[in-house]
Amino acid sequence: MRFLTAITVFFATHSSASAFTPSMNPHSSAVHNSKLSATKEDASALFVDKSNTHSSVSDYYGKTLQTSSDLKTNACCTSHIPNPTITSAISQIHPAVLAKYYGCGFCTPDLLDGMTVLDLGCGAGRDVYIASQLVGPQGRVIGVDMTKEQLETAREYQEYHKEKFGYDNVEFHEGLIEKLDEIKSLKDGTVDVIISNCVINLCPDKEAVLKNCHRLLKEGGELYFSDVYSNRRIPQSLREDEVLWGECLSGALYWNDFHNLAKTCGFKDPRLVEDAPITVNNRDIQDMLQRQGHGDLEFYSATYRLIKLDSLEPFCEDFGQAVIYKGTIPRAESGWALDNHHYMETGKVFPVCGNTYNMLKQTRFEEHFEFIGDFSKHYGIFDGCGTSIPYTSAKANSASSSSGGGGGGCC
Repeated sequence: MRFLTAITVFFATHSSASAFTPSMNPHSSAVHNSKLSATKEDASALFVDKSNTHSSVSDYYGKTLQTSSDLKTNACCTSHIPNPTITSAISQIHPAVLAKYYGCGFCTPDLLDGMTVLDLGCGAGRDVYIASQLVGPQGRVIGVDMTKEQLETAREYQEYHKEKFGYDNVEFHEGLIEKLDEIKSLKDGTVDVIISNCVINLCPDKEAVLKNCHRLLKEGGELYFSDVYSNRRIPQSLREDEVLWGECLSGALYWNDFHNLAKTCGFKDPRLVEDAPITVNNRDIQDMLQRQGHGDLEFYSATYRLIKLDSLEPFCEDFGQAVIYKGTIPRAESGWALDNHHYMETGKVFPVCGNTYNMLKQTRFEEHFEFIGDFSKHYGIFDGCGTSIPYTSAKANSASSSSGGGGGGCC
């Protein structure tokens, strides 16, 4: 997950999405990879009239968009090639399902065998059927989407994939991802991993989405998802543009509002896995942004992992701890990355903060590491905990003060 590449936004239309990402390249912290009524200015309320947004997005993805080629931009398109395991899984999926895929990243966490996976905004089911193969016959994959037309496609080919895989471990539910409590089969603390791709930005109540995710996850489980973010809060005039909202731009959260919202919802230490700039190369849109005084507005595609652990602290504290990666995670024999600040070479002692220590010790990753130290002595804040924009692509591609300097990554 790691070479720098710009995502070009072409303007020509979108649907629910979710996607997957290969194991990260070890040596780079750069990237892979592109009328609503306002109600509040704070991030938690998501700034828009919820009923209008649901209707507009559902119509856009259910009626306006018929295939991926109908998208007006590629802000919610996956630009890089997945690893061989994912490529093989995709080759087993029916073409009609693939034709209705809309996503902005490859967000496939490692070690999914036997897991229960929930896909938010599953659309026509491409990522559900990828995950079905990764979790295997002992695992379970649940897809949720609000768009009837998309789910009809997903269900139409469920029997096809059952015969193809040799088992049926998937289910689909129609509903809003802000109201997962209305899906009675979803019980608190029963999901290992939640995935989503370029969907949460489409929701009018992002706080409800994150709180539901935290409630449904097991302790040590994670929300691993790709979405679109901005370097500043989206202005009212852009939030009122239905096409820009459907194309994953107007609903983008300002990155720092997202970090604060995630912490408010119980995910105390959001970890950035990868990011890429989304460049608007459409003359009409560029002119509009300039005319309205928003020429410095920047968008990024970013993949995060939000781990549910009560033991995490708001900041990265130093307890003199370290870990040694054993090289035992499949497709990561030479080294493995927890996020874009933690690539651990096999067999090498790697100093970590207390949060990283617990993210590895108290999750499904534990058996793949040796652990050094405990929490008996505190050495202060871990060097490198910054508060500026965390996206490597922002620093590499912009000299603006709003995008530069600092770090934002832990440890």
